[in-house]
Amino acid sequence: MPRKQSDSVPIKMKPIYDEITALTDSVCRGHLDEEYAQLARKMAAALARKRPSPLERGRRDVWAAAIVYALASINFLFDKTQVPYMSAEDLPALFGVSQKTAANKARTVRDALNAGQADPNWWRPSNMEKNPFAWWVSVNGLVTDARELPLAVQEHDSKNQKDTPRILHLNIEPV
Repeated sequence: MPRKQSDSVPIKMKPIYDEITALTDSVCRGHLDEEYAQLARKMAAALARKRPSPLERGRRDVWAAAIVYALASINFLFDKTQVPYMSAEDLPALFGVSQKTAANKARTVRDALNAGQADPNWWRPSNMEKNPFAWWVSVNGLVTDARELPLAVQEHDSKNQKDTPRILHLNIEPV
């Protein structure tokens, strides 16, 4: 299960955050969907909270394109079987940025946030059920789907986990 994400931004970074999210909101709401807009805001906020924030350096349009490009690659937006779908060339063009520039800066974004393909922390909520990484748990060293565990173990897990890592590790003692 993904960790809770905060939208809080340091006061110093608020004007930069506002510029970037105005761009991401416009593109996401106009060409993708509200989920991408919300995730872009959360990702921009996470980058704004970094010390030092990488958003302080560079063009705002490039950062906006990179954030949405990073989310697009995490959520497989560039896969023609996905809805919504957009090509890797068309997305950065909406920001007036080249595909190469967006892809390179998106790598910086993913590295800064330790985000990878299908990362549950940056996955579209409407598709969470389809994301196997969101449901992986390790029970006594064996990785399994949490939805397949007995209900009592699932309830124990949900009560005891505040910041859930990618793969939850449970040690269950035999009775």
